[in-house]
Amino acid sequence: MADDGANWSSYGRTHDEQRYSPLAQIDRRNVGRLGLAWSLDLTDAISFNSSPLAVDGVLYFSGDRAIVRAVDARRGELLWTYDPQAWKHSPRGIAMAWNTNRGIAHLDGRIYVGTPDGRLVALDAKTGEPAWATRTFPVGDKRAITGPPRAFAGRVYVGHGGADFGARGYLDAYDAGTGERLWRFYTVPGDPAAGFENAAMEKAAKTWAGRWWQHGGGGTVWHAITYDPALDLVYLGVGNGSPWDYGRRSEGKGDNLFLSSIVAVRGATGEYVWHYQTTPGDEWDFTATQDIVLADLEIDGKPRRVLMQAPKNGFYYVIDRATGELLRAAPYDKVTWATHVDMRTGRPVEAKGVRLADVERFTIYPGPWGAHNWQAMSFSPRTGLAYIPTMTQAGTFARLPGWEGRDKFFYIGKIVEHAAKPEDSKGSLVAFDPVAGRERWRVDYDAVWNGGTLVTAGDLVFHGTAAGEFLAYDARNGRRLWGFDAQRGISSAPISYAVDGQQYVAVLVGWGGLAAFGSPAFNKYPWRYRGPGIRLLAFALDGRAQLPPKPAPEPQRITDTGTEPIDAKAAETGFLVYHTSSCATCHGGGAVSNGASGPDLRGSQLLTDYRAFRAVLVEGLLLPGGMPMFDDLTESEVRGVYEYLRQQARAAATAK
Repeated sequence: MADDGANWSSYGRTHDEQRYSPLAQIDRRNVGRLGLAWSLDLTDAISFNSSPLAVDGVLYFSGDRAIVRAVDARRGELLWTYDPQAWKHSPRGIAMAWNTNRGIAHLDGRIYVGTPDGRLVALDAKTGEPAWATRTFPVGDKRAITGPPRAFAGRVYVGHGGADFGARGYLDAYDAGTGERLWRFYTVPGDPAAGFENAAMEKAAKTWAGRWWQHGGGGTVWHAITYDPALDLVYLGVGNGSPWDYGRRSEGKGDNLFLSSIVAVRGATGEYVWHYQTTPGDEWDFTATQDIVLADLEIDGKPRRVLMQAPKNGFYYVIDRATGELLRAAPYDKVTWATHVDMRTGRPVEAKGVRLADVERFTIYPGPWGAHNWQAMSFSPRTGLAYIPTMTQAGTFARLPGWEGRDKFFYIGKIVEHAAKPEDSKGSLVAFDPVAGRERWRVDYDAVWNGGTLVTAGDLVFHGTAAGEFLAYDARNGRRLWGFDAQRGISSAPISYAVDGQQYVAVLVGWGGLAAFGSPAFNKYPWRYRGPGIRLLAFALDGRAQLPPKPAPEPQRITDTGTEPIDAKAAETGFLVYHTSSCATCHGGGAVSNGASGPDLRGSQLLTDYRAFRAVLVEGLLLPGGMPMFDDLTESEVRGVYEYLRQQARAAATAK
């Protein structure tokens, strides 16, 4: 397939994950003529966190519940839809996917998607019919696939999430033609008594203490996977530990390899080659699962083949991708947990009072949501700059009493609160110079949680925001050149493609992900669950299409729960169950949600009928719509959640 920029056939367009389009028909001088070419409403969708792929005039993309769609890239007509119906396979386990999916892969006429219940499915790109499906983990494992697989050199690579649920992480490679698993590379060691899978795991075990394997260990590869065909190296970004609490996870000892690390393995065999750990002994959820970008840069007067990452911890890393040598490390946003990275040792120099072993409570920047999360960054070889969607948001940490909780289904070992000065709680688009190690320009937004970025050879950076704006900036200086009211928040990253000589820019609209958590920092715009505006947009020069009029914002409805007294003791139990059983991840912390991933339950009529509430929560009445079946809850726990939600609804009604 010729790389002329017409196609966008991988998550980051090509194996280097630069999210750079060589198309330049749309540029700084004419972007003012950019208009809507077509739109496709997707009223059955909940949210979008993925980027489309563009292959030979067809757009392919995934959405919530790992539903895949194919659309004619010229006219925006839906060609086919594939629904893996994950709820049939794992009614309880889909709770761990949070109604999100961040992308798909394409190779040789097939589309590859990972499902929340752990299947890797190959679809015929023309028809959407499954060619094969393989189970990557058993039903009942506390894992979920939400990230995009990658497909290169006849192989499909896929990881999974679930560190916060006690999983042990790994990366799998499958034969793209047959679905046969070729190899598995574990990212943290298992029980030493069972033996180690390879020398890498034996080496890693020396950096752990206590009985870490009883907690799972964590280290899931839930997003970042990049491939260098010249070196046949796969670079995987490894996540946080399980639990977060370093003292309870590893007795406060050791670096805990390969948590919060970039690891290079052989693409053909999965053999360990090298690693770089961004956050040794992590206890802040500072994952290294963010995009890994490959580029050729001149460092200290010498050409170097590098990889780059802006992980959660706030430092931007430039690393020799053949050897793992650290070349640059500099902060790209506000960082207070460490003063700097020691370039001699490669280790961060931690500030005082940022470990629970030393203090009972502390506040640091960034918080566990990171200075940059999974929203895609891009890199332009023309400007030499990386374009990062950043977040300035602190977190306050304290140890959680009774940390193991009910059946250990969801545990991190800490209380974590949003904390920030009002002027700091914001998102930004940052243009960062990786060689100089400093910011070149910045655009600030009111909301923390925004979309990913695209940069083009027309020297344009495209970015969608929580406010529902789709914007184009001058890649050289950050000057805003164009904007479009998308009518709903955007958390996806745009792409650019060409059909019949016409360049398009496309973006999925449908705010989601962590935006459901209910913090005021994430909740500045009143997007409602399955509200209007969830759609795919495509733009071209002199486009003349129009969106329907923007509807007025809907006020948050609060259910009248009557006068029946709240059982305060049951509500206290319900608070704990609600916040440790994945309820809060879709419906919002404190039962306050903007509805991106699930409705605000304070407005649910189910709060007036316990039997109906129980039928949804325990019996799976709404499973096909993405509501998990929590059949592992006891009757007292179900009643507790019911009372807690009634309590929250009544408090909201009183506040009005």
